[in-house]
Amino acid sequence: MQSQEVVVVTGAGKGIGRAVVRRFTGEGVAIGLLGRGTEALEAARREVERAGGRCLVVPTDVAAVESVDSAATKVEETLGPIDIWVNNAMTTVFAYFDEITPEEYERATRVTYLGTVWGTRAALRRMLPRDRGAIVQVGSAMAYRGIPLQSPYCGSKHAVKGFQESLRTELRHRGSNVHLTMVQLPGLNTPQFDHCRSKMPEHPMPVPPVYQPEVAADAIHWAAHHRRREVYVGVPAVYTILGNKLAPWLAERYLAKTAVSGQQMTDRPPTRINQDGNLFEPDPGDPGAHGRFDDRAHEHSVQWFATRHRRALAAGAAAAAAAVGGALAARR
Repeated sequence: MQSQEVVVVTGAGKGIGRAVVRRFTGEGVAIGLLGRGTEALEAARREVERAGGRCLVVPTDVAAVESVDSAATKVEETLGPIDIWVNNAMTTVFAYFDEITPEEYERATRVTYLGTVWGTRAALRRMLPRDRGAIVQVGSAMAYRGIPLQSPYCGSKHAVKGFQESLRTELRHRGSNVHLTMVQLPGLNTPQFDHCRSKMPEHPMPVPPVYQPEVAADAIHWAAHHRRREVYVGVPAVYTILGNKLAPWLAERYLAKTAVSGQQMTDRPPTRINQDGNLFEPDPGDPGAHGRFDDRAHEHSVQWFATRHRRALAAGAAAAAAAVGGALAARR
């Protein structure tokens, strides 16, 4: 009988994926680490094992459906039936659309969009017959609002959102207990701005305000264990999504004016690894979870705390309102 929660994380070696692995690591959890960069994956494995956890490293190119399904088989044979699958792997090209080659665009889309589709497919093949499990799509505010210089990433996240909505209706129609959720994130301090291909004159950076990847990891862990269909994380994600719904023309004008310069550092040139990127080949080494923006990244999100505890806060607000109303009535 399975005694541990079995979790699979794609893109597990770096950035959000690495922070997610750390967040899930603990007593009673076994983790399948999927990704291309073996040095980073092995470093993540050592962290899990030092903390007393069980894990399995499976080098995987999520753009290849056979590779993903084979990885899922290896995880279940070694660790047990998969309970949670986190689709996190991504890559992109920071550039104007017309400067991105068809081969680059296709590869970025295959990893970021189809990697999510193939991961979901592999998870569902195993979860549907058992009628249990959770699949978490790591999304972005850019699933709602595209920004300049990131058309492959924005297009992929939009596609994931449409795929997610279609699949949720199918699962609901079938009466399935498999839980499907999407976490929409703000700009994060991850190594993607060092290892994704860039054709920009300055080094790329996340659109501020920036959050640490642990904020995202906490939201992903929470979403995997609560049946919320979608989660927004960080005030920037909220105002980006809601602002685009209310006034997309205004958001477009604002981003056209600010987001090109806002995504580039001016105090240092691009590094060689950044110019080549990990689009077709994984980067060497182990950069960990954080990027180079620790000095400007927020470690906490008040909005995420409020989202996570919205029922308790609403109840508290209702109780306070009732108390005030009672006091006013007593005075009258």
